[in-house]
Amino acid sequence: MHSTAIALIQLGAVFFGLGLLGRIAWRIGISPIPLYLIGGLAFGHGGFVPLSGIEEFAHIASEIGVILLLLLLGLEYSAAELMTGLKRSWTAGVLDIVLNAAPGAIVGLLLGWGPVGALAMAGVTYISSSGIIAKVLGDLGRLGNRETPVVLSVLVFEDLAMAVYLPILTAVLAGVSFLGGLSAVGISLAAITIVLLIALKYGRFVSAIVDSPDAEVFLLKLLGSALLVAGIASQLQVSAAVGAFLLGIAISGSTAENATRMLEPLRDLFAAMFFVVFGLNTDPASIPPVLGLAVALAVVTTATKVATGWWAAKRQGIAKLGRARAGAALVARGEFSIVIASLTVASGAVDGRLAALATAYVLLMAILGPVAARIVEPLAKLGAVWGWDHVVGVRVFNHMMAPRRCSPAS
Repeated sequence: MHSTAIALIQLGAVFFGLGLLGRIAWRIGISPIPLYLIGGLAFGHGGFVPLSGIEEFAHIASEIGVILLLLLLGLEYSAAELMTGLKRSWTAGVLDIVLNAAPGAIVGLLLGWGPVGALAMAGVTYISSSGIIAKVLGDLGRLGNRETPVVLSVLVFEDLAMAVYLPILTAVLAGVSFLGGLSAVGISLAAITIVLLIALKYGRFVSAIVDSPDAEVFLLKLLGSALLVAGIASQLQVSAAVGAFLLGIAISGSTAENATRMLEPLRDLFAAMFFVVFGLNTDPASIPPVLGLAVALAVVTTATKVATGWWAAKRQGIAKLGRARAGAALVARGEFSIVIASLTVASGAVDGRLAALATAYVLLMAILGPVAARIVEPLAKLGAVWGWDHVVGVRVFNHMMAPRRCSPAS
């Protein structure tokens, strides 16, 4: 059979299979990300039926998937909203980094992956999945709840942290010198600052350049500008995904709303391919040896995310039930953890086991996050009946975060 025919058959089977997996996932109320990863594992190296002949297309499609993921994320916020969110949530954001990046960093060091592996694993365990969380909040009818702005402000801070973290990780993975790394980070920070200033003062001009009353022209200009900016950013040692994120911030108003509506199907299509490609490149046999560690990380980082949301909601005067909902909503990890793992593994700078650990971890957290968000209310009400102070974790956390009184001697 002709090679083109084989590639078309394989691609058709992959996309059709992804559609079936997505339908199954939404019917049982979980994110489709774990199923996409499992699908990739099944048909990748060491899988049941390894695919061949679509590697080049799949690689480019997965890159576009990451760019669209970050572009859509940037389109959700204007520069002014980002600055407001940053001012409102920086304390919770800092606590979020400390509590949730530390477990990953510690595991990276214990496994002997060095500072680079620790930096990568810190990002994998730190960043929540805004896509899964947004979907779950909508499905559960909690978008109007009082704790939801707290959850969103933490996610905004994480997005900003990623805009700084990814360029740093990219530079470190590239093995540049200390001065080279500082230069790359400096370029990244300068680019972020310039884009934010442009977006604040001249965002309407950026929107006008991209906008068009014709849907076809609009889509071509939007997608073309995103790929162009991503490529230039990559050439400047800034992550291509971060470049797309910054472009999304610079586009605002009705242009951003139209762009989001038009790009969402494309994002879903290419992002699904991104998860499949990550699974294709991960040997299923490498997962069982790290599964126990992934479970331990899942337990610890579920507790730390719940603690983060609880504390952030408490600072806004929200009752205990709302605090519990805020904490549970933040548990899910997904697309960005895989993006970080993908960048790390592609560089070859870190042990290949990181991909297996990240895959197993995201499989667990992408399932656990929506489940935790659903069951937190009955558990919280049960805790209220039983007495919150009897919940050991709550008692310990409140004790840790309570203001310290000075003893007479001090």
